[in-house]
Amino acid sequence: MSVDFTEYGRRMEKALDHLGEEFGAVRAGRANAKVLDRITVEYYGSETPLNGVATISTPDARTLVIQPWDTTLLKEIQKAIQASELGINPQNDGKVVRLVFPQLTEERRKDLTKQVKKYAEDAKVAMRNIRRDGMDYIKKLKKNSEITEDDQKKAEKDLQDLLDKYIKKADEALAAKEKELMSI
Repeated sequence: MSVDFTEYGRRMEKALDHLGEEFGAVRAGRANAKVLDRITVEYYGSETPLNGVATISTPDARTLVIQPWDTTLLKEIQKAIQASELGINPQNDGKVVRLVFPQLTEERRKDLTKQVKKYAEDAKVAMRNIRRDGMDYIKKLKKNSEITEDDQKKAEKDLQDLLDKYIKKADEALAAKEKELMSI
């Protein structure tokens, strides 16, 4: 009998997707609308994602323009951006909110690199926890005599191989993000 690891693979994929979202929110000196994904504004009594109340465009490599569908939201959008951890001061001209991304200093690049390494390590820890859950499941199957000792050894190896595959993907994503951050 072989052990089905579909659920564990799906959970590891989810951890990898989350890592991608974390990386997307780290600005690398270039304007990227993804940095605004976590920002919400109060709109008719409920917290609404910024891209749900405005059009976000990138007229050049270092500028984001946020044009709300309802201009009364300009001040709310400005406040929400200032309250976020973006570290960019929004400029409101009465029609749109502009975000100008400054060139990153070497020190800031190094700080961001440390931050993305921490995100990657957190994702790997989550994946190892998923493996631990899988190992516990395999041991339970063995204890209940649902699988043989040989099946247990094979299942543990398969689960470790699955983890190794996802750790490698996380490392590749980290390397790509570090390269992006350190390129001038």
